Amino acid sequence: MIRNPILPGFNPDPSICRVGRDYYIATSTFEWYPGVQIHHSRDLVNWRLVARPLNRKSQLDMRGNPDSCGVWAPCLSYADGLFWLVYTDVKRFDGNFKDAHNFIVTAESVDGVWSDPVHVNSSGFDPSLFHDGDGRKWFLNMRWNHRPENHSGAAHNAFDGILLQEWDPAARRLVGPAKTIFAGSRLGLVEAPHLFRRDGWYYLTTAEGGTGYEHAVTMARSRTIDGPYELHPDTHLFTARDHPEAPLQRAGHGQYVETPEGEAYHTLLCGRPLPPRRRCTLGRETALQKCAWRDDGWLYPASGSPVPEVEVEAPAGAVAQERPAAVLHDFSGGVLPAEFQWLRTPEPERIFSPTARPGHLRLFGRESIGSWFEQALVARRQEHHAFRAETVIEASPEVYQQAAGLTHYYGRTKFHALGLTMHERLGRVLTILSCPGDYPEGRLEFPAGSGVAVGEGALELAAEVRENDLRFFWRPGGAGGWRAIGPVLDAGVVSDEGGRGEHGSFTGAFVGLFAFDVSGRAMPADFRHLRYEALG
Repeated sequence: MIRNPILPGFNPDPSICRVGRDYYIATSTFEWYPGVQIHHSRDLVNWRLVARPLNRKSQLDMRGNPDSCGVWAPCLSYADGLFWLVYTDVKRFDGNFKDAHNFIVTAESVDGVWSDPVHVNSSGFDPSLFHDGDGRKWFLNMRWNHRPENHSGAAHNAFDGILLQEWDPAARRLVGPAKTIFAGSRLGLVEAPHLFRRDGWYYLTTAEGGTGYEHAVTMARSRTIDGPYELHPDTHLFTARDHPEAPLQRAGHGQYVETPEGEAYHTLLCGRPLPPRRRCTLGRETALQKCAWRDDGWLYPASGSPVPEVEVEAPAGAVAQERPAAVLHDFSGGVLPAEFQWLRTPEPERIFSPTARPGHLRLFGRESIGSWFEQALVARRQEHHAFRAETVIEASPEVYQQAAGLTHYYGRTKFHALGLTMHERLGRVLTILSCPGDYPEGRLEFPAGSGVAVGEGALELAAEVRENDLRFFWRPGGAGGWRAIGPVLDAGVVSDEGGRGEHGSFTGAFVGLFAFDVSGRAMPADFRHLRYEALG
């Protein structure tokens, strides 16, 4: 069976592409660098991260991008011997504008070197590229409307329908007229267009209802690529909006794929809320649902219900592989482990080095934790509702403006951090810095007060999350039992729904290592490893 989510923890907006017997899924990374995650599978059950293609300054520079901006909704496709990746870099979150720039990059292999980007347009976000059977290529994106009115018939003013225009790959630009081909259903907030062709029909899937609990996959079809498009008999192919009891919520934004044998599947994003406040602490994850074609020429969920299932029938021959409960990232290989990312900057050498001290990851303290420009924070995704993370740190802060340690992090207004710093009276101390979602000020709280004096030498730090609760621990390096520090903290604020609510942000939770030095001296901090373990 396929066990959902197939990509657990912050892997939203899944675009799926099959090449022969190989399947690839590209997901959004927002402000995390490098941009776009691509996973690979041969059986739709077992998935492995194989590439983050936007990995240099000429492709992506997100310094100054607000939280939940950056790389939105990539679309991955294969044609003409190339992989094509379309993506948006969003530069603004609040207010009437989004400043969303759409680009195309290509590569001969997914894990190879991707080209420098070609700018396509900036009229909206969630772009996709459709390769038609006659060799023509078509670019789609939702169109963003900053005015309090629209004339497309869309149910929501800002989400002004799906735009279609031809792409000329030789000239590397859009050609011909741009046309709004689909205004969406009455649910509104239409976005995430994906086209495919079957039996003389153009089928269009879109996302509607926003990224929260009203989310849905909407389907339509037309005999001609530019419409008019008629809605699916059920309007929505997948949604959990009327089923709050379902384990997979927020179902929407996905793409159709067929196996070589003709079996039909559809990706979608989902969230797994925790009671009592229905906060999705793992962010938006990727699920896969089986579908079936009926005699009316429409695609339907194989289960007969639009509510996504946790267990789905897999293609013949698939065998699930056990995922290890614990992973030790030991930083001994001289490269950053594949699971880790950092924030915004295309100049990682300024914030960390895996070679400066053999067997360690060295962070260089830069701007404050939560900075939109240059902060030293290197982290991996939270993949389980209950987990424990441990590290060993060596650092010598000289003033209270320098700190380094372990953090449970979502964004600049939603995080908890256990930091080693200097106190004028107590000397070297461990303290807690929390920002429990007070948007937009980002004010800090200090649940452990001035902190605990820890003396000199290496320290072991740990964070233990059990659903909505977080507790930090520490001990002198290699000696004695673990000691709790500070109170039990609200881990649920480190979620999409934390702070100002479900549409206020939509990325996911990380656990990782940080250092800041707002005195401007770039204090180094060395970390021996990060151990991540799922808890039962």
